[in-house]
Amino acid sequence: MSAPDQRVLHLLQLAAHRVRTDVDRSGIAVAGVTMAQAGALFAIHAKPGATQREIAQALRQRESAVTGMIARLLEGKLVERKSSAADDRAWSLFLTPKGTKALLELRKVLNRINARLTDALGEEGVQQLADSLRTIANMEF
Repeated sequence: MSAPDQRVLHLLQLAAHRVRTDVDRSGIAVAGVTMAQAGALFAIHAKPGATQREIAQALRQRESAVTGMIARLLEGKLVERKSSAADDRAWSLFLTPKGTKALLELRKVLNRINARLTDALGEEGVQQLADSLRTIANMEF
């Protein structure tokens, strides 16, 4: 790997860490959840009744990683589970009213952060960054 490639990887790691830290702090302040947990809330909102396996697939995570996340959301009463009509061994997940309220607050945080990124990079810059990040996210290393 050449030096410029190493710098890009390093900058990508620094940027991801900075954004994740700041967004987690904001998410915890307004809704009591990290952005990883917020991802699960968004996935459940998009597909009410989804199973934990489906949430893991939507988030591109291992099911074992999602298990703890869902447990914390259940404990926080942001999500409830019911027996799955399709599979007796699975649980269907639903947002509670508290979870729906948390999602609304999280959207405000994300909108504010996206607006700051657009201010810093401009519309075209944000589009180019988004395209580049999608490419990276779909690469195999």
